[in-house]
Amino acid sequence: MISQTAEYALRVVVFLGALEGANATTRQIAAATQVPEGYLAKILQNLGRARLIKAQRGLHGGSVLARDPASITLYDVINAVNPLPRIRNCPLNLPSHGTTLCPLHRKLDDAMATVEQTLRDCSLADLLKQREGSIPLGDLGINAAAATKAAEAVFKVRKPVQLTVSAKPRRKDK
Repeated sequence: MISQTAEYALRVVVFLGALEGANATTRQIAAATQVPEGYLAKILQNLGRARLIKAQRGLHGGSVLARDPASITLYDVINAVNPLPRIRNCPLNLPSHGTTLCPLHRKLDDAMATVEQTLRDCSLADLLKQREGSIPLGDLGINAAAATKAAEAVFKVRKPVQLTVSAKPRRKDK
């Protein structure tokens, strides 16, 4: 239903929301959300363009939510990175359908409209305050210090990837 990019973006804003206004570095966000660091940069750019997050460079820099979590909906986040598809005209380009959707495509578009409305009705604050069952991203939502410490711990456990570059190109066997 939603793309992997949208899922990643949702993880990012939930994590940043759990930090309650504290900055998080790209490494911390990647570690806590399990979003590949290289891909995370693209997601952060899109969220920044949509004015959902702010980024600050420098020693105490990082990313932080740009708005109150109560004013950010799940729809806002998804729409910033990969808008949900809607059916506006006949996908088959049938002249007889014109601008009116057939019953099948009308039903599919109605379902997407329902999904959109559900996402518009749920704010980031709604997710963060829910304490029954599991908490988004595990126990990271407890406080900013715990979230940051957990993210750093996850990152430090991972071993850096070593890349080796060979001076000689590989030969293809015949």
